[in-house]
Amino acid sequence: QVQLVESGGGLVQAGGSLRLSCAASGRTFSSYTMGWFRQAPGKEREVVAQISRSGSSTYYADSVKGRFTISRDNAKNTVYLQMNDLKHEDTAVYYCAALPPGLSKYDYWGQGTQVTVSS
Repeated sequence: QVQLVESGGGLVQAGGSLRLSCAASGRTFSSYTMGWFRQAPGKEREVVAQISRSGSSTYYADSVKGRFTISRDNAKNTVYLQMNDLKHEDTAVYYCAALPPGLSKYDYWGQGTQVTVSS
């Protein structure tokens, strides 16, 4: 089992940057594919980015491609989301999640961190 704690959210002007961090407990962090998701008011949760266990493979939603970068440091049990050129439509609660090996569903979720982009 793994526990996830996000940090780094806040209020930023459009065009600004934020870096989210997600710290994981446990010694098996490197065995999990990690993802960042977001949910805006009145909308369904959507995937933002994903990163493979080694960090060699990444995926981005079209809406953030070229602006956001996901990375991980397995030695620090942490996954990051660098968000640049933020837009008002990026406003949401951002969650990190862990996908256990061999499964197709993200099983572990953090509590979320609010990102608000003022236009």
